[in-house]
Amino acid sequence: MTAPTAIAIDAGARFTRIAHLGEDGTPVPAELPGSVPGEGLPTPVGTGGHRGAALRDAYAAYREHRGTPERVVLVVPQQDRADHARRAVDVLTALHGTDPMPRLRVLGAPHAVMALLRHTATATAPRYTVCDLGAGAVEVSLCAFTAGSVAVTGSARYGPAGGYGAASDAALLDGAGLPDDDAGRRALDQARARQGAAQRLDVALRRTARHPGRYEDTVVLQVAGRDITAGMVRRALDRLAAGLDRALAEARGGRPAPPVVAVGGGARFGPLLRHLADRQGEPVALPGGVDPAHAAVFGAALVAAGRVDPADRYPYAVSVGTHRTAAGRPRAEELLISPAGALEPGGATVFAESGGRRVLVRTGPAGARPVRIQVRDAESGAVTSAGTLTIPPGAEGARFHVGVRIAADGTARLVLHPLGSGTPSEHPLGALPTDIEGARS
Repeated sequence: MTAPTAIAIDAGARFTRIAHLGEDGTPVPAELPGSVPGEGLPTPVGTGGHRGAALRDAYAAYREHRGTPERVVLVVPQQDRADHARRAVDVLTALHGTDPMPRLRVLGAPHAVMALLRHTATATAPRYTVCDLGAGAVEVSLCAFTAGSVAVTGSARYGPAGGYGAASDAALLDGAGLPDDDAGRRALDQARARQGAAQRLDVALRRTARHPGRYEDTVVLQVAGRDITAGMVRRALDRLAAGLDRALAEARGGRPAPPVVAVGGGARFGPLLRHLADRQGEPVALPGGVDPAHAAVFGAALVAAGRVDPADRYPYAVSVGTHRTAAGRPRAEELLISPAGALEPGGATVFAESGGRRVLVRTGPAGARPVRIQVRDAESGAVTSAGTLTIPPGAEGARFHVGVRIAADGTARLVLHPLGSGTPSEHPLGALPTDIEGARS
């Protein structure tokens, strides 16, 4: 079989999932030695769920057995996305050394999930809530469709010590007197997957809810010959539900929640999905029976192969504070650099234009000058600051084109391109704001 030229990687706390498109054009997991069927490559023991170590080992294993792909899309959490993106790019760059690098793109988990839904025409509402129920954390992202992009208008993460789904599984295994290791977790997953197990769990939990204390000792699962009771499962569910409710409330900020898409390994747990449905309505069905744990990496694989636009463009307009002289008096103005939806991670620099021609500015020779950067929501007009830069002085009479770009790691740079043959200078802006108060809800 010919090695795929485009792959996606989602490094999680428990497993790293790698996917590509199969011969029929649909996403499939990459088959690698050591992979757990239906899961992926286990996170190395001793890394404590560290994504960088998991990504490094999984990508190295992929290259060893399948060669170096031409394109790689990396899935990262939405919260602190720029930091996660920078680390992921650094990991792959270090692995390649002087070898040719694939073309890298980093995609936030909600954009990856939305790519899957958009590709299959499942996304029909203008807004969605993506609930990523992972082993390490639950992350809730509010997504809104805009012209040519999917804007994340709010996000929240709850990742307690010991993990989110991981801590719940550990509590169940401890209650059964089993170690929280790969063998124990695999046995627990197998017990949950047995025929009739989901129905027994559902019935037992409903009974304990109606008659507190009465059915706590009812055995609902057997894991490696040990009993797990309804009471153990109820307590684990209570922890999961409380964390999910907390993240939902924080992400919504008092606003109604749009339709919910539940993904991640925790979305396999029927009682947790029922809890979500009771509070937010029935979750959106994933297309074609996709395993929720693979939803993000499958969407990213479609992006890597060029089958769907990632729609991961910066949804707000970017402007810079300038001064101009009118009638002999200086006047402060805002110069629009990039309109909403024009900037793309890893894409080209977008320069300020007027009438189809790039605008010329000067920095002045008098000394370093602070420059204010702002972002604006085109729909509501709401504005927030993206920070202030100190620009070094320029030569007398020097003129520049001013632009902005977003690197593959998600961080932005203000670009000053001198008129003529000079070398452009870049000034780090960090991560641009992703949530403007008063913007679209």
